[in-house]
Amino acid sequence: MAGRDISDEYLEGYARILAEASATGRRLTRDELDSRRVLGEQAAEAGLGLRALVGAHFAATRAHWPTGSPALVDSVLAAAAQAVDAFTEGYERAQRHAVRQEEAARREFIDDLLYGRSDLGLLAQRAERYGLRLSYEHAVAVARGRSAHGEGDAVPREVEQAMISRFGDRSILLTTKDGRLVCVAPGDQDDILAHFAKQAFAATSGGQVAIGRPHPGAAGVVQSYEEALNALDLAERLELDDPVLHSADLLVYPVLTRDRQAMADLVHSALGPLREARGGAQPFLDTLTAYFDSGCVAAEAARRLSLSVRALTYRLERIQKLTGSNPADPVHRYTLQTAVIGARLLDWPAQSL
Repeated sequence: MAGRDISDEYLEGYARILAEASATGRRLTRDELDSRRVLGEQAAEAGLGLRALVGAHFAATRAHWPTGSPALVDSVLAAAAQAVDAFTEGYERAQRHAVRQEEAARREFIDDLLYGRSDLGLLAQRAERYGLRLSYEHAVAVARGRSAHGEGDAVPREVEQAMISRFGDRSILLTTKDGRLVCVAPGDQDDILAHFAKQAFAATSGGQVAIGRPHPGAAGVVQSYEEALNALDLAERLELDDPVLHSADLLVYPVLTRDRQAMADLVHSALGPLREARGGAQPFLDTLTAYFDSGCVAAEAARRLSLSVRALTYRLERIQKLTGSNPADPVHRYTLQTAVIGARLLDWPAQSL
């Protein structure tokens, strides 16, 4: 094809179409329209720009412009418009197909990355395409809003734009998974995930963000992601309303529940007698939760429960009488507070132990 412009191969048959339109005034046949669409697809797959290709069509139209009656001019213009429209349709169809393929490949990579379902060596190679070097440490942040969000929703786009504006392309992967926003970032750049948390909180109108610890390798991404998910789960069960949760600050809770049977035995032993009270155990469990969360300050605990201090004191005395443990006594406090945490983690007394 020496001496021939590369766009000429995507104009194959166009001069003949114009010549026949000029001679007969006919429109393009179905086969001719299909051939234009195919050429448009091939041009898109070759990576040629649509603007240059349309310009080449205009140049070819000028080169084969008819001389004669205005009716011939109208016929050529109509044929050219049909040809260019079919060509651009094929071009855009190929681009949409390429975008869908890229989106599918990206989604498959994200699933494999977060769930560790692929060969680690192959996963590392695929990760480089998305700016991640899995030989380094990475940390994962997960944001949960009041509603689920998909990849093309306004909220993820808003957060992504804010991240790009601040950090550009700094080895960051932003995506969504199971309705949540996910950010994978280098483990030694805390400012990235902190900014993600700030933007996600604002974009989700007060959602909650959990940040896993940094870990090396592809398996480390999975571990950090699971830590962030577990932190969100703990926050829901324990009714933690902090906008940003760090899994490193919540390590005590998995430790407490590692032996579930032992924790269930503690809850049953320390708090079980509260079920015999009028109204059941829940009001007293709420009282202990507020009392411990307020640093064992009765006035603050009463305020949180919308009770008078006298009513709160009566409840604490009733708890001591039923359980034999005094919440204000440092010796008893640790056992009761651990049992209260266990009850919340095990959803007691709603769930039987």
